[in-house]
Amino acid sequence: MRRNLPLILVLLALAGAAVAYYELKIRDVNPDVPFVVTPPGVVNRMLEVAGVTKDDVVYDLGCGDGRIVIAAAKKYGCKAFGFDINPDLVGEARANVEKAGVADLVTISRADIFDLDLREASVVTLFLSVPVNARLIPQLQQLRPGSRIVSFAFHMPGIKPRHYFEEDIDGRRQRIYLWVTPLEKE
Repeated sequence: MRRNLPLILVLLALAGAAVAYYELKIRDVNPDVPFVVTPPGVVNRMLEVAGVTKDDVVYDLGCGDGRIVIAAAKKYGCKAFGFDINPDLVGEARANVEKAGVADLVTISRADIFDLDLREASVVTLFLSVPVNARLIPQLQQLRPGSRIVSFAFHMPGIKPRHYFEEDIDGRRQRIYLWVTPLEKE
């Protein structure tokens, strides 16, 4: 063990440097879209459109204050993961998860959504923008067959939605898109 101590110390230093680099990397990245609150009725409708059940794993990319993952956990009892690059929103979302009493089901992480492995998700929720949705297509194509992707307001260019809903929710005309993997090109 003593002989390996220098090697262990070097490995620990490298691991620490990697963590510090990642934190610096995401700290310096500006969000691609500003945080805009998803209306409560839209949150519920997105989860309905996606057909969420207790057996699903929901990922919310750009989770903001955590309202979608909290609603998924509370209403359906499923595991849910929220990801945001903004450290202030991550802190707010974590506090909201605790306040809602769903910390056993919901995890909030600070992350760059373009670096995430989405393959564990069975449902992915989005309220981003058309260009950001387009950048996510390669990651979304790696989801297991039958996984659902639901987006509020913004489509994915070149990808045919399974369903498109335009309806009055919370007193406004709202658009919700649903895709099921494998994604179908238009």
